[in-house]
Amino acid sequence: MAGVKHNPNPRSKSPILLILLSLFALFFLFFLFSLIPNTRTEYSTNPTRSPQTSFVASLEDFLAHRVPKTRSDDTVRTTDGDDVVGVRALDDSMYKVESERLVHGDPIGTTPIRVYVYEMPSKFTYDLLWLFRNTYRDTSNLTSNGSPVHRLIEQHSVDYWLWADLMAAESERVLKNVVRVDRQEEADLFYIPFFTTISFFLLEKQQCKALYREALKWVTDQPAWKRSGGRDHILPVHHPWSFKSVRKFMKNAIWLLPDMDSTGNWYKPGQVFLEKDLILPYVPNVELCDAKCLSESESKRSTLLFFRGRLKRNAGGKIRGKLVAGLSAAEDVVIEEGTAGEGGKAAAQNGMRKSIFCLSPAGDTPSSARLFDAIVSGCIPVIVSDELELPFEGILDYRKIALFVSSSDTVQPGWLLTYLKSVSPAHIREMQRNLAKYSRHFLYSSPAQPLGPEDLVWRMMAGKLVNIKLHTRRSQRVVKESRSLCTCDCRRANFTSSGLLS
Repeated sequence: MAGVKHNPNPRSKSPILLILLSLFALFFLFFLFSLIPNTRTEYSTNPTRSPQTSFVASLEDFLAHRVPKTRSDDTVRTTDGDDVVGVRALDDSMYKVESERLVHGDPIGTTPIRVYVYEMPSKFTYDLLWLFRNTYRDTSNLTSNGSPVHRLIEQHSVDYWLWADLMAAESERVLKNVVRVDRQEEADLFYIPFFTTISFFLLEKQQCKALYREALKWVTDQPAWKRSGGRDHILPVHHPWSFKSVRKFMKNAIWLLPDMDSTGNWYKPGQVFLEKDLILPYVPNVELCDAKCLSESESKRSTLLFFRGRLKRNAGGKIRGKLVAGLSAAEDVVIEEGTAGEGGKAAAQNGMRKSIFCLSPAGDTPSSARLFDAIVSGCIPVIVSDELELPFEGILDYRKIALFVSSSDTVQPGWLLTYLKSVSPAHIREMQRNLAKYSRHFLYSSPAQPLGPEDLVWRMMAGKLVNIKLHTRRSQRVVKESRSLCTCDCRRANFTSSGLLS
């Protein structure tokens, strides 16, 4: 027909139409996936910001901005028959993953360590953090020996710092030697995020014990726990009183501890030992004396030996009373009874920054938070604790930053001061320079930093992994007539001595 333009090839528009349809389909699929909720609980951080080292400030930020609106829950709801099947299925899946890793040159014990963080009900996690946050200004809450409860929780808040780092979005974390995995079969280790110290100090006694029993049942009901007997599970029990009523039922787990008291006052024989557990530093109570501070304080360190703290302690801490009797009237020595609150903190910080040596005797347990206060203050620790175990000693050489003296020597009249005065100025300067380098290893922060305590935890854990696998597999195959325990025993007490000065 005249005036009508004929298209000789009606199929010429097909490629354009197909492209448009493909784009529409992709958009539609993206929209559908965006509606699927992310069941993994994580929060965002900004790795470029300055690390936050205050527990209270970090917790405020976490609760205000980073608590997820929806959370999944790993609570097991199966029958006994299903439970057996679940344990077997998990074991088969983990064997398959481990075999593939071995074939592809990624054997157990290499970094990054893969950690599965349990999604426990909020009464074990977020509710306890909120409880601390809503009550920490109540300074009238004291322990039987007069210590502020909330300050003790801060000193033992290693459970918060590790958990907060693991919970952060992986793309925004700084540490790369540990990753959080979504699937249990991919895990090297399982982290139990129960705040045992907060619950011990801030709940009523019977309420706390009931919560401990609930946590025990919740964890031990997990197929992963039953598979290994808990040997690949990390349990933070950093205060020696925490979880005490039920922890004997979880003695196979990897305990995160402040020390290892071998007297039996805090831990029963066979519960804790270095091959299984890990010592973590207390959170310092004083501010870091940075490079500028160290330079300015160098000429002001006129006190030879400083100590501020409780002068009367139990168990191994009884050495304090004997030391005070021999040192209180000495020249260039400051011995003071500690006081609570900001005033006491300021006095301790000021005294340490004016001193060359800081006395670090045992407390109720072999360890004391004062050791780490001294380190971050640039004050050389003088450790008087015959059975002390130290954090990360497989990585750090404490002889470079501290002096170790035996209790029997220090109580001899005049011995300690003579010993300290014999240390050469050159050796003192060398140790002070080392303290400046070592301080970073004892500063918990958000985000966690390379060579900080969180980082060193996973470096130490990497060295334990093969042994954990060994004991897990051995426990799975032993028969009734087999020896139930290894006969090897490396649990020797750590006795210190003054040694020789280089």
